[in-house]
Amino acid sequence: MKELVVIGAGIAGLTAGIYARQSGFDVTIYESHTIPGGACTSWRRKGYLFEGGMHWLTGSSPKTTFNKLWREVGALDDHVNIYNRDPFLAFEYNAQTAYLYRDIDKLRQHFLEISPDDEKEIINLCRDIKKFTKIAMPILDIKNVRVKKKTSFSWSAFFSTLPALFRMSFYVNQSSKEFSKRFKSPLLQLLLENIVGSDNKAIGMIFTIATVISGDGGYPEGGSLAMANRMAKYFETLGGTIQYGKSVSKVLVQNGAACGVVINGEQIQADAVIVTQDTLVAIDTLFDAPICEPWAQKMRESTKPTLNTFISVGVEADLSDVPENLEFITDEPLLCGGIPVSIISINNYAGYKGYAPEGCTAMTSVILGDSYDFWKACKENGTYEAEKQKLAEAFTRILAKKYPQIAGKIAVWDVATPLTYERYLHSYKGSWMSIMEKESKMKSYPSKPESINNLYFAGQRIMSPGGLPAAAETGRRAVQYLCRDTNTVFQGNI
Repeated sequence: MKELVVIGAGIAGLTAGIYARQSGFDVTIYESHTIPGGACTSWRRKGYLFEGGMHWLTGSSPKTTFNKLWREVGALDDHVNIYNRDPFLAFEYNAQTAYLYRDIDKLRQHFLEISPDDEKEIINLCRDIKKFTKIAMPILDIKNVRVKKKTSFSWSAFFSTLPALFRMSFYVNQSSKEFSKRFKSPLLQLLLENIVGSDNKAIGMIFTIATVISGDGGYPEGGSLAMANRMAKYFETLGGTIQYGKSVSKVLVQNGAACGVVINGEQIQADAVIVTQDTLVAIDTLFDAPICEPWAQKMRESTKPTLNTFISVGVEADLSDVPENLEFITDEPLLCGGIPVSIISINNYAGYKGYAPEGCTAMTSVILGDSYDFWKACKENGTYEAEKQKLAEAFTRILAKKYPQIAGKIAVWDVATPLTYERYLHSYKGSWMSIMEKESKMKSYPSKPESINNLYFAGQRIMSPGGLPAAAETGRRAVQYLCRDTNTVFQGNI
C-alpha cells in the first residue's frame, strides 16, 4: 500500500484524502489548524455561532450532478437538512426593496413591478436565466485513468446547454456593473451588480441566479464546520488519519520526485504528496526552490485575490423579521481598512437553530476589499486590536440606526481581517478565492507539475475563481492523476 501525505484538511484536502483511501492508499492529512475545513469554517463566541465560510452550496440539490460527489465524500447525506431561503437576497434602496426570488415567474413579475420601463431587459434576463439553469458543473474522469465506475456523459444534457453556451460570451465580456447599466432602475442596477461583486464578470452573476432558480444553492444544516466535520469523520472511518496542529514547512524532493514532508524539523517519508494549501503560496514556500514552470509563473502574474474583512455580532434580540440576506446603502459609510464602504451586506441567522441563545440572533457581514496592507501596518504599530474594535463599533452603530431594537443589545462582536485568514489558511494575503474580472479568462491550472514526480496540487487556486465545488473537484482530480500514475483503480463508494 502506498503512503500518501495530503497537506491541508480543507475541502480539497478532505476530498483528496477520502478518494485516495477509497482507492486503497494509506493517507495521512496534516493540518496546521486544530479543526478541519480550511476556509469552510465557523466558530463560536459566547454561545453564538458565526458562519465564516459557506453561504450557499452548489450541488446541495439531489437533482444536480455535483450532489453525487458531495455524497461520495460524506459532505451531504439523507440526514442533512437543506435550507433554501426564499427570497435568496434582498437589496434596499430609497425605501424600496428588490428581492431575488427562487421562482423565475415570480422574479420576472417582481422586477416588472419595480421598473416597467425595463420590461425588455427584464424579459431578456429571465430568458437567459432559464437557459443557464441547464448548465451544471460536470464531473469527468481524466484521460487514461482506470476507474471502478466511469462517469456518464449525456448527449441530451449537452444539447440542452447549447442555448446558454451561445449566450456565454455576452456575459463573459462585461462586468456585473456594466451589465447592470442596461437597466434604468437604480434599484435593479444595485441588486444585479452586487450579487457577486461589481468588478466580477457578469457570467458569475447569471450563473448564481440560475443556480438559485434551479432549486440548487441551499445551505446545509449546521453550515461550514458541520460539513467539514462530516467529511473528516467519514475519512477517519475509512481508516485515514488527520494530524492537527501540524504545519508542513517543506515538501521533500529527491531525484526529481516528492518523497515526503518536513514538520517541525522532522522528515516524514511518503510515496506521494498532494498539496491543498493555497497553490500561489505553496509554489514559492514549500520547496527548496520556487516552482518556475510556465503555469506557475502565469499564476503569479495573473491572480487577483479576493480579500475580505469579516464582522460578526451576537445580538440579544430576535431579528426574525429582518431578511436573511440583506444589502443596503448606509448614510454613514463604514471605514474598513481605510476604505469607505457604503453598501452593507448582512447575513441574519435568526431562523437557524443553534446559532444563538433562545431569543437572540447571530449576524455576520462580509466587507470585500484589499485592506491587507492597512491591517498589517496596524499589527506592526500595535493598533490592530483597537482598529478592530473601532470597526465593530462603527458597524453596530450602522445596524442600530437601521434596526433600533439592536441598540445596546450587542452581546459579543468579532472581526476577522485578511491577517486572520492568512494565519489560519496560509493563503496569499489571506485570500480564499480569485477575482474574475471581465478582462480575465477562466483559468485551470495543472494538477501535477512536470518537473517533480509524485507531487499533485488541488484547491481553490487551481480552478478560478474558486468556490467549494472547485475545491472538491480539484481534490478528486488530483487523486485520479495519482491513480493513473500508479496504475491504481480510482473508486468512490457510491
